[in-house]
Amino acid sequence: MKSRTTFAARPLRKRFLARTLGAAAIGALAWTALAVGLPGGSHADVGTATTVAGEAPGYAVEDFDYPQADKILAEKKILLKRGDGHITLADCVTGTGQLEVQARDKSKVCFDVKGTSGWLTLEIPSVYLIRGNDYATEADLTVGTEEQTYDIAKNAWTPVGESTDEQAREWTLLELRTSK
Repeated sequence: MKSRTTFAARPLRKRFLARTLGAAAIGALAWTALAVGLPGGSHADVGTATTVAGEAPGYAVEDFDYPQADKILAEKKILLKRGDGHITLADCVTGTGQLEVQARDKSKVCFDVKGTSGWLTLEIPSVYLIRGNDYATEADLTVGTEEQTYDIAKNAWTPVGESTDEQAREWTLLELRTSK
């Protein structure tokens, strides 16, 4: 039995090696043909090899930049930077559960909030009041190098920025964060 098993294994190895070497030789010929050109034709007739990946569309990678931020800045003078899409600028509609921001230079600015949590970085100068909704909301404001985080009362107006500042300085709203 032993000699029979050994004898049967040898042809299998030989066939495997022959197939592997044959495939390698065919692959080498194909690469050579691409690099040098096909026989019988001039090099001008044969196109050069280029990478297809450079022509194909890339992967979609979320960068969290606010969509159409340039247009909103030009039209409404509100700089929306980045967010996760759960806090979005909206037309103010009473009774819809929106976050509302009061700034001295603007009428109120409203945001729709969806999902279990959200964040939005932005810049709205001269903010003095924020009306919360059903979400727990935090707002980061700054003046100069000083920063302050405010907990916004649910469904009520919360004084922030210059309305709480003894010097009545103009505070800028930088970020909103919400969670349920």
